[in-house]
Amino acid sequence: MQYNGLTIIGTSHISKQSVNDVKEHILIEKPEIIAIELDKIRLYSLLNKKKKLKSVDFRKIGFTGLIFNFIGAYIEKKLGKLVDTKPGSEMLAAIKLARQEKIPISLIDQDIRITLKKITKNITWKEKFRFLKDLFFSKQNKKELKKVDLSKVPSEKIIEELTKEFKKRYPTLYKVLVTERNQIMAKNLNKLIINNKDKKILAVIGAGHKRDIEKLLENANI
Repeated sequence: MQYNGLTIIGTSHISKQSVNDVKEHILIEKPEIIAIELDKIRLYSLLNKKKKLKSVDFRKIGFTGLIFNFIGAYIEKKLGKLVDTKPGSEMLAAIKLARQEKIPISLIDQDIRITLKKITKNITWKEKFRFLKDLFFSKQNKKELKKVDLSKVPSEKIIEELTKEFKKRYPTLYKVLVTERNQIMAKNLNKLIINNKDKKILAVIGAGHKRDIEKLLENANI
């Protein structure tokens, strides 16, 4: 997708295809700015190969947020092992190439501490129990996972189906993890476009965010 000099690549954080797509675009299209679905804390963690937040952040994000961060990182790591790809490899590839080609990087996502704190504050008990049930006891989830080629970026149809199911089962988590972050990333991308007219900008974001962010930018609904 191109929008006023902006190109958005939707990625899977454990996909070798995504790593190749990012490298190919940067080397061929030569973007002048690279925007990444990261904040300063996650950038530091990615570059230093640390997956956990510092213990001093516990009071800022709350117990529930800490648990969700731990579980999310654990699941992503396990899935990454299945395809021999470390989580966030496409982001890391973009960062390394940006440094190599001397391209400025813009971090467009919300501070992860804010996101996790919102989860702690707003998630319902119903969603908590449902999450634990799905995580440990759902055979259907395992069956659905086998249908997906983890080495590739899921098709738009699969993304749409998974997104609808996630929104239905976890409305609070969807609002915090998807809706609100999409609005923030779209606003930050819009600022980049306005402040860097006539420059080629590449945005590397998760495929699940791509469609809504495009709509927000196209409709100027940000």
